[in-house]
Amino acid sequence: MSGLYVVTGAGPVGWTVAEQLAQRGERVRVLTRSGGGPDHPHVEKLKADVSRRGLLADAFKGAGAVFHCIHGSSYSAAAWERELPAAEQAVMAAAGEAGAVVVFPESLYSYSTPEQVMTEDSPRAATGGKRGIRVALLRARQESAANTVSVVAGDFFGPRVRMAHAGERMVPAVLARRPLQVVGSADQPHSFTYVPDLAAAMIRAAGKPELWNRVLHAPTNPPLTQRQIAQTFAAAAGVPLPKVRAVPGWVLRTLGLFSADMRELSETLYQFQRPFVMDSTASEEQFGLYPTPLPVAAKTTVEWWRSELAAG
Repeated sequence: MSGLYVVTGAGPVGWTVAEQLAQRGERVRVLTRSGGGPDHPHVEKLKADVSRRGLLADAFKGAGAVFHCIHGSSYSAAAWERELPAAEQAVMAAAGEAGAVVVFPESLYSYSTPEQVMTEDSPRAATGGKRGIRVALLRARQESAANTVSVVAGDFFGPRVRMAHAGERMVPAVLARRPLQVVGSADQPHSFTYVPDLAAAMIRAAGKPELWNRVLHAPTNPPLTQRQIAQTFAAAAGVPLPKVRAVPGWVLRTLGLFSADMRELSETLYQFQRPFVMDSTASEEQFGLYPTPLPVAAKTTVEWWRSELAAG
């Protein structure tokens, strides 16, 4: 691989990818609208709108891989449809010209039989809303002239993961010993992926051409219920598990009549009302990577949150 890696976006995934690359001594260029990213001597931070292809040729020149980690400006199908396809097309076109592989983090939204355990071979033909948009993005990657890899993850947790079911909705409440509200059901098995494991898999995929132009699964521990992952955080923090209350689906759907945010959340409520489980066994063997043991991942997550909360 080339000695330069480009990362678009500095959310929890992009930041962690850039950080892991820099820590192993690679040269990293991070592109964001704000110019943000990790402070590290190996990281160059540039302001850029990655949906504008004409600006990407120079930024991608000499890169062996581009890790495209941006997300929509809001958690809505409208924002995703308006913003994501154009940005991905611009990135893939510029990366193809530069001879770089494009590595994408991907969600489980595209799977059309989520009531079954989702593997790399499960059908990805979901329709409607955000699910349909993810299907279209995967199809466009497959049709692109550029080499691509999509690495699928479950719901995120870990350092820097804020807007997530196992992020700011859960960990601060556990640490404060406040009652915890979760959506759907507290007791259905659900796959949660530790973001550093996703980042490591994306980096490994970039360096293995035999894995390109495929959809793979990030190393992910066995499923946990929302109650169980909260208990894991509580154990790591050395505090008792607070009371866990599930907000029923009908409540979210009713709130959705008055709140766009609640409407968007209720669209994916199916993920928390019944088992929503991915299997990463096959990809783990191909990556040669395995999930971080859950107690270690939980302890690191809790320590990051404690630091953030102490900093105010």
